[in-house]
Amino acid sequence: MRKAFSVVLAVLLAVTACAAPAGQKALQKVDYLTSFGTFGRDAYVHVAKEKGFFEEAGLDVTITPGTGSVDVLKLVSAGRADFGIADFTATAITTAKEKLPVTVLAAIQQRSLAAIVALEGNGISTPADLVGKKIGDQPGSTNQVMFPVYAKAAGIDPAKVQFVPSAPPALPQLLAAGQVDGIGQFVVGKPLIEAAAKGRKAVVLPYGDLVPDLYGNALVSSKDVVQNKPELARTFMTALLKGLEHSIEHPAEVGPILKKYQPAQDADVASAEVGLMAAYVKPLNYSGRVGGVTEARVQKIVSTLVEAGAIPAGSLAPDDFVSFGSSPK
Repeated sequence: MRKAFSVVLAVLLAVTACAAPAGQKALQKVDYLTSFGTFGRDAYVHVAKEKGFFEEAGLDVTITPGTGSVDVLKLVSAGRADFGIADFTATAITTAKEKLPVTVLAAIQQRSLAAIVALEGNGISTPADLVGKKIGDQPGSTNQVMFPVYAKAAGIDPAKVQFVPSAPPALPQLLAAGQVDGIGQFVVGKPLIEAAAKGRKAVVLPYGDLVPDLYGNALVSSKDVVQNKPELARTFMTALLKGLEHSIEHPAEVGPILKKYQPAQDADVASAEVGLMAAYVKPLNYSGRVGGVTEARVQKIVSTLVEAGAIPAGSLAPDDFVSFGSSPK
């Protein structure tokens, strides 16, 4: 009898030890996908975790590297992640074509980060120079999905630019070795590219120079989460954007934090990326909230995509893929 009592007592003590302290709620588990890999441009989520912003919001966030906008959108829409980061324009195009039940909560950058990057001496210095060139990129990447829109604005035929399917981690090395003429890359990837090229200067052709209304990356979730767990969507978004603001205000802190969670990353390169990204999160003369999205601007983006032939007319309305009621005010 005494032995049985001891066993029961041990079990109760173990359960008590694992439970949250009295008066304290257990943290809610959340699964999150970065936009792509573990680069500095996505490190603000690690900053939010390291600084305790998620824990303060009652969240236990598992961070998984994403593999590009289209994959992130499909995983989020299928409920395999609660939140993720995907390019805003790629989200619009994919939603129009595939009718995925996803929605944008916030714009991480107020200007698009998408670009084609080459190296000096490769024969590329203007968009017109891309004709006849080979561009390395992952199929379905933001840069490739958006390229026809950029090409139309540049006055070139997108069919005359060859995209070469390439593994994303190998892109900087492929460019440095001359196996491709350029690569799809974010503008903030310039420090990474120049490090791989060992001193050669990068030539960056930002999509936003010719299509300035485009947002950059966006925080996305499923419509199911936003409709049925609105408080979760609000608290997660608020904590993540707090991490984003801290990152752009203190870029030197970001690299070491990222390296703590992702030891293979170069802390200096990561901090440099975030330093470059600050002007895209809070552009000069931007007076809105970090993460803000406006219906008028989204309508203009949709019209631009229709005019460029990226989506059919009538296939997408702003509130089909943006939760304006949930976005930062």
